[in-house]
Amino acid sequence: MNKVIKGNSKDIYLLYFAWLVSLVATFGSLYFSEIREFIPCEKCWYQRIFMYPLVFILGIAMFQRDVTARKFVLPLSIIGGCISLIHYLEQKIPGFGGFKPCVSGVPCNIQYINWFGFVTIPFLALTAFTLITISMIAMSRAKREVE
Repeated sequence: MNKVIKGNSKDIYLLYFAWLVSLVATFGSLYFSEIREFIPCEKCWYQRIFMYPLVFILGIAMFQRDVTARKFVLPLSIIGGCISLIHYLEQKIPGFGGFKPCVSGVPCNIQYINWFGFVTIPFLALTAFTLITISMIAMSRAKREVE
């Protein structure tokens, strides 16, 4: 029989926060590509692959009050964050480009936005992945203290 571990109210708020972050990030990426018509590069697609499922996983976990979802969320958010960091460094540090340059479509070092001189689309994705990861880690620690 499956036993679902229900979280305390702090855990539920963290799940809700992480879900909202993933929702904003997903709608933000769709806004940039579908409304502003920015063509995503290869690394942007990989970031989307790791962000989009989080909307559903975190949404279902939040409504079911299931804190065990962190074991599915953490790998996605950490890997997605690493891709975002590499992409951001490739945009901001000259010569940091990967071993395999983008060969089709938009180059990965193109900056469609550059707010305040440092906020680019990969930076926004990195921020979202980081907030989700921190929320899941904080939830894990809160669970260990209860046990």
